[in-house]
Amino acid sequence: MVWFYLLSGLFLGWSLGANDAANIFGTAVGTRMIKFRAAAMVTSVFVIAGAVVSGAGASDTLGELGAVNALAGSFTVALAAGGTIAWMTRLKVPVSTSQAIVGGIIGWNLYCGMPTDLTVLGKIVLTWIASPVLAALFSFLMFRIAMRVVMRLKVHLLRQDAYNRAGLLLVGAFGAYSLGANNIANVMGVFVPAVSIADIRLSEGLYFSGAQQLFLLGALAISAGVFTYSRRVMLTVGNDLFKLTPVAAFVVVLSEALVLFLFASEGLQQLLIRYGLPSLPLAPVSSSQAVIGGIIGIGLAKGGQGIRWNILEKIALGWAATPVIAGLGSFVALFFMENVFEQPVFRAY
Repeated sequence: MVWFYLLSGLFLGWSLGANDAANIFGTAVGTRMIKFRAAAMVTSVFVIAGAVVSGAGASDTLGELGAVNALAGSFTVALAAGGTIAWMTRLKVPVSTSQAIVGGIIGWNLYCGMPTDLTVLGKIVLTWIASPVLAALFSFLMFRIAMRVVMRLKVHLLRQDAYNRAGLLLVGAFGAYSLGANNIANVMGVFVPAVSIADIRLSEGLYFSGAQQLFLLGALAISAGVFTYSRRVMLTVGNDLFKLTPVAAFVVVLSEALVLFLFASEGLQQLLIRYGLPSLPLAPVSSSQAVIGGIIGIGLAKGGQGIRWNILEKIALGWAATPVIAGLGSFVALFFMENVFEQPVFRAY
């Protein structure tokens, strides 16, 4: 029965791979610098690594927002979020899986009469605003620097092409690792409080925890989504919003990867706290928002003339609608799960 309930988390992972994970190589594939199959392979390998090694930080923040403590409840919340993302993907809108799962959790809180921690919610919403702004700032500055370096070095076009391809693969791998570390919380975070899986002892002092086992399953589902259905959204991100050169594509992916890493790295957060510096909250942010912020930064660095604002308006509407649709869907689905299928969606202590 546990494996049946995990299917909705795997479906959500597939939806994330089809939508959000595509953003890692969307610009590279859109500019035809990297073939789709190679991009999908690199994304899959490094998403799995990031999820298993560094996926815990952002998952803890979702647990503070709402600890979905019954397996049927976790199943329903993930199903509502996954259905929302799949529908948006079919409409070719690169939306936020982070917003979908947060909406689903809030729907569970409302249905079960659990309080929603407004401080935690405010922190998460702040990251949704900060991530595209930071990505735009990073890409704006890095693009200016990159163009000055390219102009000064005067590299031959063939060699520059080779450098671009290698650079896109490297930053794509970094971006995929950061995506796995940050966004695996969206896929399996709601199952962590409800599913008890024994740790696997690998060696003395080294364990493969139950949460890491869940993260591995979710990462495999993300990989399946990348291979089977991500090409359409890659082309939307890579071509429709703003036409990108290979150098600009490199900058966009690097900016996105940095943003995802900043909001996922427990080590970086502890280092900043140790030296008395302000730190960013660990929270699942949207790779879609980050990559689009990076693209907007490139457009602004070029004077803002080529930005297709009508496409941006469509994407922004999808962002606003996603948590609302997922929240309503979660609330209604929980009612049916409890009253029609007679499955407990909440466990009282």
